[in-house]
Amino acid sequence: MIAVVIATPLAFWAMNKWLQGFEYKIDISWWMFVIAGFAAVMIALLTISFQAIKAAIANPVKSLRTE
Repeated sequence: MIAVVIATPLAFWAMNKWLQGFEYKIDISWWMFVIAGFAAVMIALLTISFQAIKAAIANPVKSLRTE
């Protein structure tokens, strides 16, 4: 979440500067960054949750026996 907050203004500024160099100009909207940030946070949370659940369900005796 902190990375999204820090990177959003910088990315917005960079994209606006880059897009102004084209012949056909388009405006970039704030909701595009909201969707991208939300998707990144959701992917991170799902990945962390999956790994935490997998570790909680695992049998510690089995993992110690194989080491």
